[in-house]
Amino acid sequence: MGHKVIIISHIYPGPSTATELSKKTRRVGVRYLPGPLKVYYCPMFPFVDSDVFPTFSATLPLLRNIIIREGIEILHAHQATSVMALECCMFASTLNIASVYTDHSLFGFDDIASLHLNTVLTTILATVDACICVSHTCRENLILRAELDPASVHVIPNAVDADKFTPDVSMRSKVSSGDDDRVKVVVVSRLVYRKGVDLLVGIIPPICRMFPNVDFIIGGDGSKKLALEEMVEREQLQERVEFLGAVPHKGVRDVLVRGHVFLNCSLTESFCIALLEAACSGLFAVSTNVGGVPEVLPPDMINLSEPTVSAMVASLADAIRNRVSSPSTDPIKFHERIRSMYSWRRVAEQTVGIYDKVTIMPRMTFLQRLERYATCGEFCGGAISCLLYITVHFVYLTLEWFCPRQEIDVVPDLAYDIVMATYTLSEQIRRKMKEL
Repeated sequence: MGHKVIIISHIYPGPSTATELSKKTRRVGVRYLPGPLKVYYCPMFPFVDSDVFPTFSATLPLLRNIIIREGIEILHAHQATSVMALECCMFASTLNIASVYTDHSLFGFDDIASLHLNTVLTTILATVDACICVSHTCRENLILRAELDPASVHVIPNAVDADKFTPDVSMRSKVSSGDDDRVKVVVVSRLVYRKGVDLLVGIIPPICRMFPNVDFIIGGDGSKKLALEEMVEREQLQERVEFLGAVPHKGVRDVLVRGHVFLNCSLTESFCIALLEAACSGLFAVSTNVGGVPEVLPPDMINLSEPTVSAMVASLADAIRNRVSSPSTDPIKFHERIRSMYSWRRVAEQTVGIYDKVTIMPRMTFLQRLERYATCGEFCGGAISCLLYITVHFVYLTLEWFCPRQEIDVVPDLAYDIVMATYTLSEQIRRKMKEL
């Protein structure tokens, strides 16, 4: 589409042992990914859940330098729990460039963690030009949490690359027992509480008792995997439940095409792209009716139920009895329908449409931004927000004085056609060398 995209992230230190694997997974400095896509891995160390320590204004000099060098006009940040993303939103308004924020998750209003995060989000998004949500449920949640103007919050659903998730019915017969009539239920997710692993522990035994020809394939890893393993051992289902461990994204399709039904037990979900990948691979889906899940697939491609063991067992049993062998559950037709409904190209076009709107919006002055921050929360909240922003603005003015932007070299843009031709040629050479 002719735009230049730069990714700014923290470093990825990789495994602690100095092995060849750690050298490959370690990400520091500037890297180029296929596309070409330039990535800045900034010297910010993650400490929990791949999140960095809050720096307030300490990272402003580095980010300002990158933004000026690359000629960035729009800053697009993602995820409410990303400290780096939220700080960059505040830096964007200070640097007088347009900013867009995308939210992917749902949060509550009645626990300490959510209340704290909602307060921070209300402050940070006060000066953001536009917000994007992945579902209408997510949009309503974000508007309430951050007290936003509904006109500035847009919905752009996620998508799936249909070329990477093609169905293969022949893979379903490849089971250890050699019995082609067996039904495979596939679960691919992080094995944590939020993904409903406790529900899964209660679902598997009664389904195995009701259907002697049903097996489960579980891909993923997490803190709740032990609970599943204990259940399998207790119920003596070692021959019926297969654990694959962590599955890289490039291997998800190969796991999905082995099954007939995809099971999602999430307790909260803003969109659930895994359902798209499963349906695109030709699987009928069974899922909890939570969050934005009802917006993902048409009713004839999914069974929705309440997030309880009894309701999920009944829903999965109905899918096994009535959907697996039904002519309407055609994997090829499922794939073609998903291909026509979802496209990353369409997502990109809608996102660029929002970019076009925010770039022509007038930028707020320092006093206007200060007025926005003053309205965040009660008196103490507004005062703290204003004090924080004044500190950031002071650091910005100091940088403009000691390191004028005129003295920062601007990076020339790469010739896209030449880079792509070089990358294609190198890939062809690599494949030929691998064949030899």
